[in-house]
Amino acid sequence: MDAHRPGEVAHAPLLLLIEDDAGDALLVEELVADSAPDMKVVWVQSLAEARDALTTTDPDCLLLDLHLPDAHGLEAVARVQEYAENVPIVVLTGLAEEQTGLAAVAVGAQDYLVKGRVEPELFGRAVRYAIQRKQAEQHAAALQASELHAQENARLERGLLPSPLVSTNDVEVVARYRPGRAAALLGGDFYDVVQTADGAVHALIGDVSGHGPDEAAVGVALRIAWRTLVLAGIVGELQMQKLEEILLAERAADRVFATVTTMVMAPDRVAVSVMRAGTPDCSCVPGTRSSGSKHPAAPHSG
Repeated sequence: MDAHRPGEVAHAPLLLLIEDDAGDALLVEELVADSAPDMKVVWVQSLAEARDALTTTDPDCLLLDLHLPDAHGLEAVARVQEYAENVPIVVLTGLAEEQTGLAAVAVGAQDYLVKGRVEPELFGRAVRYAIQRKQAEQHAAALQASELHAQENARLERGLLPSPLVSTNDVEVVARYRPGRAAALLGGDFYDVVQTADGAVHALIGDVSGHGPDEAAVGVALRIAWRTLVLAGIVGELQMQKLEEILLAERAADRVFATVTTMVMAPDRVAVSVMRAGTPDCSCVPGTRSSGSKHPAAPHSG
């Protein structure tokens, strides 16, 4: 098998050899031929050439000499990682540099091989294991990121979907929250129910336009603000004005708007007052218009 200079066609599995010594490059060529003849090698003689090669090739593994014209020792590992962070690295060291090889592994290389002391079987296994370990690292990192994202979403969902603050037995709160489509992103829908000291039951249903953590965060802010306003005795149009102020302060972009509907069930459970704001006829702007009405209510509502 012949080593190829950059620009020639290579087929996976592909190794990028960064080695300035032609004799050592020939040694790697022989090891590849004996251990994994299906592998291809792109040979470059400096980090600068390696960077150029990486713009046109997608290697499965980097074989890196630590004595190059433009980098030496662990500096070579660090610089390669800057523009090939997702590619596994196997370091090539001399007989007296085993500690340097261990240090290279400590800073991110997957393995090291001592020149002139590597059998073909060991070489092929080291390259394959380096590729597998790098893939395992990437999968673990992706899983961790996914778990953190799920935890963040769960915290936002808890903020959007609180436990009702109701102590009376004559009102039952039954809630069900389902996405409007399969695999839906976290949205800005929210609700809350609070009973005040006078026995009135206040309910809120709202929706922030769009889907995603930013919209959900705005929904959480509006829901918490609404509960605070209710407990402070602020209701009606003044309550809506305060919610609008919070929306304008918290939203990430001017295009984000919210719609809310509030309900107040009187302590005697005979009448219900309903107020809406930010309805579709408001031309998709924050809730500056509102409408209110009163309706009779049954003694027991769900």
